[in-house]
Amino acid sequence: MAVALKLARAAELAGEVPVGAVVISADGDLLGRGYNRTLLDVDPTAHAELVALREAAWKCGNHRLLGATVYVTIEPCVMCVGALIQARIARLVYGADEPKAGALRSVPSLAQHPALNHRFEVTAGPLAAECSDLVRQFFQRKRASRTET
Repeated sequence: MAVALKLARAAELAGEVPVGAVVISADGDLLGRGYNRTLLDVDPTAHAELVALREAAWKCGNHRLLGATVYVTIEPCVMCVGALIQARIARLVYGADEPKAGALRSVPSLAQHPALNHRFEVTAGPLAAECSDLVRQFFQRKRASRTET
């Protein structure tokens, strides 16, 4: 999670919403890393999780990341949970809940939906305060800069 947090800080420096993610193999190898790049890449799908999954899949030569764990600083959205399901990850660990757009705990859990053909373990809370503070402070600064102009 510490690496994901470092990536989230890199996203913030780039002017992106500070979210970072890493993909770790079942053997503990770092397969992929990413941070939000929607503005940099002019791509609405360039969320941290998807950037990390793309790198991991490319590195493995397979779109299925069986046995992998994804660490992300903020609870994933519906799009990202869908990608995690498609990649067949084994486990997701996220830092802080995302009360507006989170699709695991903040709204009904998409990852455990009975109609889906793959489920993964979810662990929430590691470094939650740091992950949450980073995003909260980012948006506070954004709002403050809008009112100053």
